[in-house]
Amino acid sequence: MTSKNTICLWYNGTALEAATFYAATFPDSAVDAVHRAPGDYPAGKQGDVLTVEFTVIGIPCLGLNGGPGVTHNEAFSFQVATDDQAETDRLWNAIVGSGGQESACGWCKDKWGLSWQITPRVLMAAISDPDPAAAKRAFNAMMDMTKIDIAMIEAARRG
Repeated sequence: MTSKNTICLWYNGTALEAATFYAATFPDSAVDAVHRAPGDYPAGKQGDVLTVEFTVIGIPCLGLNGGPGVTHNEAFSFQVATDDQAETDRLWNAIVGSGGQESACGWCKDKWGLSWQITPRVLMAAISDPDPAAAKRAFNAMMDMTKIDIAMIEAARRG
C-alpha cells in the first residue's frame, strides 16, 4: 500500500469477490494485492483472505474481511461522474443487475450493500444552473428518478 490515505471497506468474507467486480466494472480499477491471514482471527482461519488492496476509479481501497455484524449504509458512497447516458446505463445496470438494488436520485447499492451514486455530469450542471427556475425544474425531475435519465433532465432544465 503506497497511498497515505486509503478507504477501508468491511466485508463478510467477500472482499476479493467485491474487488474483482469493481475492477471489471469501473475504469481505472484493479485488484492490486491479496493478503491471507497469518493466523486464525475472529472471522476466519489462517490462510483465508484477510485483506484485499484494490483501486476503484483511481481511489485506493482496502477490503477487510472482518466478518458479520458490520454493514455498509448510505453514510458512505462512491459518487461516479458519468459523461453520457450509455456510461450511466452501463454502470447502473452492472451494479443493479449483479444482485444490487435501485434507490432514488441516481443512488443504488451493490450486492455487498455498498452505496453508489451514478451521477451524470449533466445533472450536476443542471441543478447548479445560474437560472434558479431551470435548476429547480431539473432538481424536481431528478427527485422522481431512480437511474438518472439525461434527456429528461435536459428537457426539464429547458422548461
